[in-house]
Amino acid sequence: MRQGRRLLAQIGFFLLQNPFLKNFITGEIYRGGSKTVCTPGLNCYSCPAAAVSCPIGAIQLFLAGARHSVSLYAAGFLLAAGTVFGRFICAYVCPMGLLQDLLYRIKTPKLVLRLRFLRYIKYAVLAVFVVVLPFAVRHGLSGQGQPWFCKFICPSGTIFGAVPLIAANDFLLRLAGAQFVWKVAAAAVVVISSVFLFRGFCRAVCPLGAIYALLNSVSVFRMGCDKDKCVSCGACAKACHIKLDPSVRPNSPECVRCGKCVNACKYKAIVHMTTSAPYTGKRGV
Repeated sequence: MRQGRRLLAQIGFFLLQNPFLKNFITGEIYRGGSKTVCTPGLNCYSCPAAAVSCPIGAIQLFLAGARHSVSLYAAGFLLAAGTVFGRFICAYVCPMGLLQDLLYRIKTPKLVLRLRFLRYIKYAVLAVFVVVLPFAVRHGLSGQGQPWFCKFICPSGTIFGAVPLIAANDFLLRLAGAQFVWKVAAAAVVVISSVFLFRGFCRAVCPLGAIYALLNSVSVFRMGCDKDKCVSCGACAKACHIKLDPSVRPNSPECVRCGKCVNACKYKAIVHMTTSAPYTGKRGV
């Protein structure tokens, strides 16, 4: 039941961020005033239905020198959102999270990502593709950089933006070249892997996931383990798609707040909580 409510919340947040669904058919992009507002999820500005902007894209454009008016608003917004919600944003708000969850529901044998070093890739993507390259690599004539993550990696921009736009506009299809083929191939890897692997993109590549992971353990909204109720049965760890142990470390940076552990605990020891609530769990290492 809880997972069903979370799915409805994900769909609701998707529609709230992307209300102009008819633009998927017309191939237009909404350019109204709300596009100056960032969403906390990876919701591409170029998605035809989008009413808001992606904070990662905004940060890149600022660092590249293309949008001075953005200043540090997007970065401050992300830090504020992450400090309050942590990776609850991954679980409820992000469109890429919704897409991966839907794909993972397809009945197939499932894989477990156990290579721990892969979790650090997202921090490298954040540092290199979102910060360093847009700021350091400038075009000789314009003196501006480019949004490297959006241009070469981001599957959200491809799936929700580029593909619908090109499908609805013949002239864009004629202009599509090697870069579009690369982006489609990268997005296809994310889509196919999401059928077999729980949120591989979120856990290993997403720069938003990296930011929220750093803030997961200090966020206002967090997970808790009530040791007065916990009997160390291991049900929560067994239910976790990424093999974390919420009874030991309920606020791991890698926890995407899917809520499976909460459902699995028949003793109601694993709970959602806030920092104002008493915490009776123990800290993990």
